[in-house]
Amino acid sequence: MDITWLGHSCFKIKGKTVTVVTDPFDPEKVGLKKIKTSADIVTISHHHDDHDAVQFVEGEPFIVDGAGEYEIKGVTTQGIQTFHDDKNGKDRGRNTMYVFEIDGMFIMHCGDLGHELESSQLELLPDIDILMIPVGGRVTIDGSEAVKVITQVEPKVVIPMHYDVPGIKIKLAGVDEFLSAYGKGKVETVDKYSITKDKLPDQEEIIVFSD
Repeated sequence: MDITWLGHSCFKIKGKTVTVVTDPFDPEKVGLKKIKTSADIVTISHHHDDHDAVQFVEGEPFIVDGAGEYEIKGVTTQGIQTFHDDKNGKDRGRNTMYVFEIDGMFIMHCGDLGHELESSQLELLPDIDILMIPVGGRVTIDGSEAVKVITQVEPKVVIPMHYDVPGIKIKLAGVDEFLSAYGKGKVETVDKYSITKDKLPDQEEIIVFSD
């Protein structure tokens, strides 16, 4: 499986038989380069311009938008309802986390998660191999809160997302604040992350994508 970061919370996850794109953004409104990729499946965590711009993804992908269980082209996708804030959605509404099973691995994309996970949400999770989690604060959990969620989920690989990068118009904290709060484990910087189930690390590892 190959994972490419397209910016913000948008990733291209390419398995042996299927390609998933998460939370595509409007480049003009976000300030990042236009997405240039096709997909079989596109997931939307919530309806903000920086997470639901499916029109920028090529092809005719199946759009997954909300909580529930989906079986698409041999890929099991589970949407789990959470909130975009720590007030049960009062400030920013709902958010959907997604768990994909691709090439025998479970990948979890948190969208714009705004709180620590409740026991009822944790009970729905399988053993997560790769966790994509927001760390930029302001409108999501910040670096310190992300560390708490990581402790709850116990993934093998952590990929931070939704943080300050050159050109972005959204005010967010940088990834360094998260790394400082995390303060342990191996950190690897990559342009693209390629992984198979038998190569997953024994100890938790952080993967940071190059800007």
